[in-house]
This record gives sequence, structure tokens and C-alpha cells, in this order.
Amino acid sequence: MIEAPEDDMRTLWQESAESVAAQVMEGLRLPVKDLLMPLLLQVASSPYLKGDSVGFWEDGHSRLWLPRFTFQRTQVVKRRIRVGIFAGIHGDEPAGILGLMDFVRMLDDQPELGREYELWIYPLCNPSGYLAGQRCSANGRDLNREFWKNSTEPEVSMLEQEILKRNFDGILSLHSGDTGGGFYGLAQDPLIAEQMVAPALQAADRILSQTEGAPSGGLGGFHAGKGVQPSRYDGILCAPPTQQPQPFEVILESPQGAPLELQRKAFVMAMREILQSYRGFIAYGADL
Repeated sequence: MIEAPEDDMRTLWQESAESVAAQVMEGLRLPVKDLLMPLLLQVASSPYLKGDSVGFWEDGHSRLWLPRFTFQRTQVVKRRIRVGIFAGIHGDEPAGILGLMDFVRMLDDQPELGREYELWIYPLCNPSGYLAGQRCSANGRDLNREFWKNSTEPEVSMLEQEILKRNFDGILSLHSGDTGGGFYGLAQDPLIAEQMVAPALQAADRILSQTEGAPSGGLGGFHAGKGVQPSRYDGILCAPPTQQPQPFEVILESPQGAPLELQRKAFVMAMREILQSYRGFIAYGADL
């Protein structure tokens, strides 16, 4: 096989990413492989990114699959920080999918960013909902209310097994909603909110206006406060209560009313800051 020069592959990726984003912004629903083509092209050119599927299932006359990618640099480190990043759990929220693909490209371009990390990337957690252009799955279920409740939804069962198997140090969930123009980051742990979420919001603020206070109903009925989410609905994507120690868990949410291109960029900036902040958070804890 003849490999394309790195510059040619970079150009090909850029053209693919912009083409996908343009079609999504026009409201088109691309086949899953076409939607994820930027990631598939990066797998072909990057020694650090691998892609496969968590599993397959039948939905009427269609066969659906749950895509999974892993990013890990080859340097030898004492311990890798294992983080799961989940997007597209609601089928009508494409900004997180696009932002996540851009972020994975950044990981290749900025060697220090992914240092010490083992990233498990799930860019489309609700493929049937995405293809139908709706929040819920094809079965009419809000998948973000189904976790750890003995759900029979195939996407939920597969993701639960992934979360159990990987024993993540951190979980990032990407959402979009009617947030009144603000970009939100939520965490249950006040220290995580202060040390990681706040810097992420400041980074996203370079793209979108940051809002500290969310009205009641901001994220599916949550009151965001200053990034601290003291309670949450049963069934959202998270680690099981039995996992010890519990991972850090952060929800990032972009305002759906903002231009999709700006939401996409804001997610990239926020995720970049989360990785940088957590590395410093770990280093600080080790010195205590």
C-alpha cells in the first residue's frame, strides 16, 4: 500500500471535516461512516488512533453499530490516565460529534496535549436517533435516562459494559441544549467544578459567551449554578455507583441556538482545557 504524504493526508482530513460540517449545518443526515469520515481518515494516517466498533444490532431492516476510537501516544509513562469521552447520546445534538472529531485531530497536532492519557472516544452513542434526527433512540427512549436501570436498549447495554470494563479515571459527556446562549460545564464535585470546569468555561468563552448561572431547566431540568451539579437525574451516562474510586465526571453543554461552527470550536477549547487541568490536578494531589 502506498501511503500519502503527511501534508496530503492533513489536507484530505481538513477537506473531509469541513465537508461533513457543512452538510450537517444544512440539516443533512449523513450515513454513519460518512459522518465519521474525518476520524476514519485520521485512523489511516495516525499511529496513535485506532478505530473499531463496540458492537452491532438489528433495528428493523437496518444494522446499526456503535463506533469506538482509542487514542494513546507511545511514550512510556508511569501511569496512563484513562478517560472516556461520549458524544451524540441525543440524536439531535451534532455539535459535540463535530467538536470531538476536531479535538482528536488536535491530539495528533499537539503532542503534549495527549501525553499520559489513554482516551476512549465514543463519538456517536445514539446512531438510530441521529439517523432519525431526533433526541431519542428509534425505540423512543431517551438514552440518557436509561443507564444502570437494567435497560434493554442495545446502545445503553453496550456502553455500560464499556464503562465497567475500562474503569475510567474520568468521563466527559458532550451535549447541546437550549441554554439561553451560554456554554455550560457541570460537575457534582465542587473541587472538580472549581479546578477543571471553570477553566474549561473560560477557554470556551473565547468562542462563546460564558454564563455562570443557568435558569431552572438549563440542562434537562438541572440548575447549573456555577458549574456544580449537586444532583442529577437517575439514568444519565455515568460510572456505576459501585466503581471505586469514582472517576471525575464532567458534562459540557453548548447552546444549540449558537452557530454550529462556534459550538464545534467551543467544545474543542473546553476539552483541551479539561485535559490540561486534570493533569495539573493529579500532579498537585501527588504533592500533598
